[in-house]
Amino acid sequence: MAMGRRKKERQGEFWIAADQVVGGPGHPFYRRLNEVFESCGFDRFVEGLCERFYHEELGRPGIAPGVYFRMLRIGFFEGIDSERGIDWRCSDSLTLREFLGYTLAQRTPDHSTLCTIRQRIDRETHREVFAWVLAVVAEQGLLKARTLGIDATTLEANAAMRSIVRKDTGESYEQYLTALAQANGIQTPTREDLTKIDRTRKNKASNQDWESPSDPDAKITKRKDGRTHAGGTEHASDLETGAIVGVTLQPADRGDTTSLDETVAEAVESLLDVREHGVEVDLPQEIVADKGCHRDATCADLKSMGFRSYLSEPDRGERNWAGKQSEPDAVYGNRRRIRGKRGKGLLRKRGELVERPFAHCHETGGMRRTHLRGHENLLKRLLIHVAGFNLALVLRVVFGLSKPRTLQDGLGGLLGAVLGEWRAWIRPVQAVHAALTALLPIIGPNRSAQPRLAAA
Repeated sequence: MAMGRRKKERQGEFWIAADQVVGGPGHPFYRRLNEVFESCGFDRFVEGLCERFYHEELGRPGIAPGVYFRMLRIGFFEGIDSERGIDWRCSDSLTLREFLGYTLAQRTPDHSTLCTIRQRIDRETHREVFAWVLAVVAEQGLLKARTLGIDATTLEANAAMRSIVRKDTGESYEQYLTALAQANGIQTPTREDLTKIDRTRKNKASNQDWESPSDPDAKITKRKDGRTHAGGTEHASDLETGAIVGVTLQPADRGDTTSLDETVAEAVESLLDVREHGVEVDLPQEIVADKGCHRDATCADLKSMGFRSYLSEPDRGERNWAGKQSEPDAVYGNRRRIRGKRGKGLLRKRGELVERPFAHCHETGGMRRTHLRGHENLLKRLLIHVAGFNLALVLRVVFGLSKPRTLQDGLGGLLGAVLGEWRAWIRPVQAVHAALTALLPIIGPNRSAQPRLAAA
């Protein structure tokens, strides 16, 4: 058979039959995910929600809302952080084209289309889609919600410290330092002079004085690396199943003690929305959080709302309760509960079922660094992104896998485990075989092997 050679220029086919188009094998994960959507009526639901954002006759035909929400979930399942990356991945993959319902003759939506649809559909509609997914989770028995764990993490903003400007004058950081140097008698300051002046200043990066011109919602936080962060996303997770019940986006400079109440209220509202979908779920009774959320007023507020708090308490030494009436009972009750057996178990479980979803959503899920500006746009993306995590819990039950990459990793892990067991079993056999091989020329009747052994 003659060897084929690649041609530099190849004339394309003028016409090709549809049955001759080469298709991909597809991915069983995305096929099963589409089966879940079809069985629950996902496309009909989101089309009914988004119908009021479109005109019946005017304008060109729009993208189906189900395609938009599927593409955002691809960002979670494939670990893609930007909408441009999602656009490229969907247009390049035959598997994802099949998942979206697009053929080779159709062009998948680009990133500008995703941006336009996101701006058209309001935040409340994204919340309703999140609640719909939560209802699907509850139907599978994966939502108990009697005990909620609260935790927060920061997201890196689409902004840089070098681009911040003064709120009052609009000066850049370098221009402001130059003006300070000139006020101190240095008419033409060098970079070294500006560094010396900046080193001795106090409160030199205050959110009250500085902001990012590209993203005013981004805040400067006290991080070790000094990066600018868009905000702190806070999750309320079910401590029995790991499902995320509520998501809020807070300013990065806001403490956890001031945002806990808002996150709990968001979780309760999401559970009430699940009940409206016809799925009966319990409302939360216990709140578990780390010591960053502990405050006297927070413990008192949770007690007044009917929640049992399990908040890790930092060592504050001797307390002074002068002028406070409701706080002592709430704080001492919380201290008694976290020292008990159940309290210690819940705090351990919080580290497993609350902090681990942050790794799935933001590290491997690709949302640690944001490419959107403004909390409104970012929260819309986060709601659908976290809904993808909840869908992964459902897929784990109905399919056995939570992400499409798990199929590949699981096979590799299985082969690695088998090879590891085989190596552990074969090493003693190899040692015995080597010992017998060394002794055989000495004790055996065949003396002709001795010269070969000596030569070796």
